[in-house]
Amino acid sequence: MKTKTSAGCLAVLLAVITACGSAAAAATAPPPAPSDKTYEQLKILIDVLNYIQEDYVDEPDTQKLIDGAASGMVKTLDPFSQFMDQESHDELKTETEGQFGGLGIRVAMKDDWLTVITPLPGTPAYRQGVLPNDRIVEIDDETTRDISLSDALKKLRGAPGTKVKLTLLRGPEDGGEGPWVSHEFNLTREVVKIESVESWMLDDKIGYARITEFSQKTGEDFLAALNDLKKHGAQSVVMDLRNNPGGLLSAAVEVASDFLDDNKLVVYTQGRKAENRQEFRAGPSAPFPSIPLIVLINEGSASGSEIVAGALQDQHRAVIMGQRSYGKASVQSVIPLSDGSGLRLTVARYYTPLGRSIHRDEKHKTGGIMPDLVVPVTKDVEAKLYNQWDMVYAQGKKPHSVVKKEELIPDETLDRAVELLKAKDVLATLKVKEG
Repeated sequence: MKTKTSAGCLAVLLAVITACGSAAAAATAPPPAPSDKTYEQLKILIDVLNYIQEDYVDEPDTQKLIDGAASGMVKTLDPFSQFMDQESHDELKTETEGQFGGLGIRVAMKDDWLTVITPLPGTPAYRQGVLPNDRIVEIDDETTRDISLSDALKKLRGAPGTKVKLTLLRGPEDGGEGPWVSHEFNLTREVVKIESVESWMLDDKIGYARITEFSQKTGEDFLAALNDLKKHGAQSVVMDLRNNPGGLLSAAVEVASDFLDDNKLVVYTQGRKAENRQEFRAGPSAPFPSIPLIVLINEGSASGSEIVAGALQDQHRAVIMGQRSYGKASVQSVIPLSDGSGLRLTVARYYTPLGRSIHRDEKHKTGGIMPDLVVPVTKDVEAKLYNQWDMVYAQGKKPHSVVKKEELIPDETLDRAVELLKAKDVLATLKVKEG
């Protein structure tokens, strides 16, 4: 058996390790110089790589071996640190930037067909007349039979300005009987913005704004939504952070700062060393420093959602309602590596303004933000509510839930929030007489 390590293998492995180390150094404090023992331990990896390359029964893919080694190394740290290959890294950048080149359709596998759930308003697919429930049978004259959802998304997305041809089968309206008709669409990809904020008036005085994630544009979009609600007469607001998994810390700070003034502390992070503490504060003034506010959270609210809820709760600026949040209080930096892959590394933990660490402890069942007012909801009801939040759009028709009207269920948590805000208005009109 051969034991000599090839120069190429060693160079590849050391290149990955060097890239990780140098990128991490750029994002955090310079790492200490590795001890001789570290290099001695590193030799084990090189030996394993060499044995696999020389003696494994099939010809191995060196890149997969390197990626696997990096992934395994990071998995020993915590659930949120992650090594990402180039594809996963690109996908993450798309999510956090909040936009991508595409056609503007949400798709899913339905009855074994790649099916349009809905086109998004203002996008190429919407303008050209693609409709909900259209089946995509070909993309650029290639069949979609047996295609995976991830592969389909790769084909649909692309650089803005490039063209794509879709062949669709469209059934009879309202699910009636009749033939399916073939339609062809030649579409040009555009920058598609991922909408993370939805808002509307619940009645003539109460505004509602839901944030689905914290991406690059969320702060800007949320402030625009608040201003629009104010124009429509909103005198109080319900901010819905249920099932919001988080995202960019900076976007969460922006959202909380809409309601906090006087340079109040929103959140602070603490790394391994004492000097790594970093504070994030609101500005001297806020656009909505006193509007009555209720924030809805549940077990699906994590990270950025908990930063917002925790800040507004500690600063006594909002009533938090719903269920205990998830409890993710760690901060990840995304570090690009030289080959296009990336490293998502936990570099700090965050704390609410009062110094609370709400990180989840599975063993003791602690962590998360505890609401001021708890509204118990079963997991079955939560799942149904989450499904009915998805909207369907088509030209000439009013947007509606993907769930049939007769199957919609009441949202008890939201109803309770509205009742509380209405009660506040009633109490404000009462005059207490002396004596």
